[in-house]
Amino acid sequence: MTPVFNRPISRPKPPRGGIGAAFTAITIAAMLCGAVAARAAPDIKPYDDKLLRLSEIIGAVHYLRELCGANEGQYWRDRMRDLMDAEASSALRRARLTRAFNQGYRSYSRTYNTCSPSAQTAITRFITEGAQLSDGLVKAFP
Repeated sequence: MTPVFNRPISRPKPPRGGIGAAFTAITIAAMLCGAVAARAAPDIKPYDDKLLRLSEIIGAVHYLRELCGANEGQYWRDRMRDLMDAEASSALRRARLTRAFNQGYRSYSRTYNTCSPSAQTAITRFITEGAQLSDGLVKAFP
């Protein structure tokens, strides 16, 4: 598995077990942040740190869920694409988000070679943190 973000788009498969519902807020947050972005400076947003952390989490979850046999295909990469389509108003912003996604993917591909209880715990924690970040972005930037 490689973290190359620019693979051909495939149809997303909804993840099992309510995880998709937790991250549905990502798309909503991205749309709302995109509306706020139109009013703010072109490349610096007050929520950039949270958005970059969310991108990193999505990259890590993309790697770990596949490692643990979730068989979701490109679901998480497609969620990242949704976020970028809504938020990446410039090539620089797109590059920052892509770098964060790939960093999350690569850092966990170096740490985990097999699905272990620790990897499953990491997935759960990332899902929780990502949902909290998404909800926080939606509430902070209505």
